Amino acid sequence: MDIVLVPGFWLDASSWDEVTPPLVAAGHRVHPLTLPGLESADAPRAGIGLQTHIDAVTAVVDGLEGPVVLVGHSGGGAIIYGVTDARPDRIARAVYVDSGPLGAGQSINDELPAEGDDVPLPAWDVFEDEDLVDLDEGLRAAFRARAIPQPRGVAQDAMQLHDERRLTVPTTVIACEFTAAQLAEWVAAGAPFVAELGLMSDTEYVDLPTGHWPQFTKPAELAAAILAAVDRQ
Repeated sequence: MDIVLVPGFWLDASSWDEVTPPLVAAGHRVHPLTLPGLESADAPRAGIGLQTHIDAVTAVVDGLEGPVVLVGHSGGGAIIYGVTDARPDRIARAVYVDSGPLGAGQSINDELPAEGDDVPLPAWDVFEDEDLVDLDEGLRAAFRARAIPQPRGVAQDAMQLHDERRLTVPTTVIACEFTAAQLAEWVAAGAPFVAELGLMSDTEYVDLPTGHWPQFTKPAELAAAILAAVDRQ
């Protein structure tokens, strides 16, 4: 199976380095991505928006043969949802890592402080305590050293959706900050921020208790959860 790994904000393909080896060892073809504007701290980010990133991942899918599993962490979840909307017939499963699908008209996070075309990694006190579980001082320092400013447009642009077949794509949500049971309760209650999940016909919620960056705090466990989701295909 081709597995495309889409990083969250401030991260490039190398953020998956500890997750990728078990997927390759299991016989899968793994494609960790660096998205436009995230090539380096000095990369130009003007004019790069959410659709730019969706189009970039869609192009990767188009370059592969057969069904594809998409894995999106954090803000990457919105991106893979846009790809399932663009290519619903090509996606075998969408796996959301502490993330989920973004509804039409919503933005990933338009409250993050921006500096021109950039959204730099903010101070740790901007995040909730649940975000930072298991992210010790060493991991925080390593994260900040590797962090690349996110293009402002990706954070602030409104999602556009067109094809309701996206709602039939098999979906796994790997729940880290909150439990799978909590997530299911929010969906059942019709909470707006999980409205798209409530419309889907084939979803599962899997627990991986840690903070918002399991690829750093629990990479082996994250790889195992992704493999389990892929094996369901």
